[in-house]
Amino acid sequence: MGALGLVLVSFLDLAVKFFEVKNQAVPAETETPVSAKIAYYVPPPTATDTPTLAPTSTRRPTSTPTRTRTPTRKPTATATGTPTLAARAMQSAITPTATALSTPTIPTVAASYPWLEVISPPSDRPAARHADLNLSLRAYLPVSATLALVDYTGETDPGAPQLVGLFGDPPIFKAAFQVYNWDWNCDCRGTLLTDPQVTLVALKSSPAKNLRVPAAGFEIGNGYQVLVAYADPERIALKYTREDNVATGYTLHVEAIAVDRGLVASYQQADAAGRGALPALRAGQTFGVSKGDEIRIAIRDSGAFLDPRSRKDWWRGH
Repeated sequence: MGALGLVLVSFLDLAVKFFEVKNQAVPAETETPVSAKIAYYVPPPTATDTPTLAPTSTRRPTSTPTRTRTPTRKPTATATGTPTLAARAMQSAITPTATALSTPTIPTVAASYPWLEVISPPSDRPAARHADLNLSLRAYLPVSATLALVDYTGETDPGAPQLVGLFGDPPIFKAAFQVYNWDWNCDCRGTLLTDPQVTLVALKSSPAKNLRVPAAGFEIGNGYQVLVAYADPERIALKYTREDNVATGYTLHVEAIAVDRGLVASYQQADAAGRGALPALRAGQTFGVSKGDEIRIAIRDSGAFLDPRSRKDWWRGH
């Protein structure tokens, strides 16, 4: 091959190499990503996403047996209002349908004081520290006032308890007192109650004189007149309805006496058992005796303290 042929071959080789290089794939140019914070929506967990938790232990309510409520007189005043002994003649004459007595275990010493089931929740605090039940918490101070029966105007409840039944004698008043109010916000003694002027009296008695339940114009079931809402060796609170509170009906406090020991034992047993039933007494039944030459009494209607000297309400015929 001549010189011209060699030149042509070299030229062809260079051309082929040029086209091979030109046709090689060149990678596309890419941009460098910019660093950024991106918020992502996360859907709330569904019911199936929530883990199953162990149930928190709670107090299980005590089952309360269904009771047939014994009809009682409708209250005419709140515990803080001024009571009106009015328009209750028809209701107070009703004798409630007898309800079966509870049959709790009663101490032998207290067997003569059966219990009657209450128709309300029990007292909202220990009775010994409840100023509506234990009058010694409130206390009282002497006041200068007429020591005789007082005549008030206004309507009268013909079924109200007649206090002459305490010992069967007309009242002889030895002293008058004002009971302290109670501040439930601080659970402490408040100011003296001044309306009415007298809210507790001392009645002349004699040592060891029998004290009996004053009769009212209605009963609370099974022939009983009152529940014993509170009792200790020196005082008693008699409730003329079957609620374990003083918010409805009449409550009679008798102080400075010697309460029958069997009755105190029965009450203490009922109190310790939860107050679902309390000792019940009949009209005229003895509950204690005088310790000295006087006893002290206070009476309430729907929680409010009334004047125990009122002739038309508590001492009719005297």
